[in-house]
Amino acid sequence: MQHTSLVTSITRAASVVSALALCVSMAACGSGSSEGSASASSSASSSAMLPKLEGVKVTGKPGEKPKVEFKKGLKIENNSGAVLQEGDGEALKSGDRICMQLSQYSAKSGEEVMTSWTDDTPDCSVIFNPDNGVANAQSATLAQIANTLLTGKKLNTTIGIGINDGSGDDNTYMFIATPVSQSKDYTKAQGEKVKDIPSDLPKVTLDAAGKPSIDMNGYKGSDKLVVQPLIKGDGPKIDKNTYAAVVNYTGWLLDGKQFDSSWDRNQTFDAVLSNMIKGWQEGLVGQTVGSQVMLVVPPDLGYGDQGNSSIPANSTLVFVVDILAKY
Repeated sequence: MQHTSLVTSITRAASVVSALALCVSMAACGSGSSEGSASASSSASSSAMLPKLEGVKVTGKPGEKPKVEFKKGLKIENNSGAVLQEGDGEALKSGDRICMQLSQYSAKSGEEVMTSWTDDTPDCSVIFNPDNGVANAQSATLAQIANTLLTGKKLNTTIGIGINDGSGDDNTYMFIATPVSQSKDYTKAQGEKVKDIPSDLPKVTLDAAGKPSIDMNGYKGSDKLVVQPLIKGDGPKIDKNTYAAVVNYTGWLLDGKQFDSSWDRNQTFDAVLSNMIKGWQEGLVGQTVGSQVMLVVPPDLGYGDQGNSSIPANSTLVFVVDILAKY
């Protein structure tokens, strides 16, 4: 499955930049809380470390696609940055997932190379961490630069980040980014419990935190993918353009042996769909954020006759997946 928004495009475009430790988004925010005040001080120091992106002007209504002006052949210093237009929305909040509208411009030609504005496919891949700003300008990630530039700012602020790997004008470009929305990820599935679940499927119970346990209920598996929602969330739907789903999950073999769990690691998992087994790729598409879904994955949609670590070859796998966010 391919992602058609800028997450994949930016990664590919920026892969030539050897000095940049890549992130797939530039989203960031600041906070008006006392914690945010300390971060703002840190960010001010970080900002001083960034080369300034100069010679770029944006105009237009905040929150709409800006008109970007600069001279062809603009000289850009690597990892340079600037706030190009102040926003008029609510203050950006620490810990929120930020959705950014992004455009990329060639410094050599002055042309727009790609944009998320046209199809309204903002990049929502980063949760802001105000303490993860720029420590070293040349090794900073895109997210760290954005963290620094956007600390203390509001939604609809527009920033610019310049990229120059030193190999020539063809690899000199800039990203123009505008955070247009923010939200908290779910910590567990939230929605309406699904009724009339087939009685022959494994039985799932949840503890107070939402962590699942399972009773295989004599279940013998299926030669086809089984996708059974357990909780139906009302968030956005995962579709063919989704790059990744943010999930908590546990996986079991048919004998009830657990082989993996993000819950046990106390860390959510960003499931990049194109990298997942086919059972996940097919089973998660069409599900909504906030949902919990059981996937019964036959061997041909899992690891087949190769197995994987603690998963024997030709195993049918049972997963319970909480979908907490998507991007």
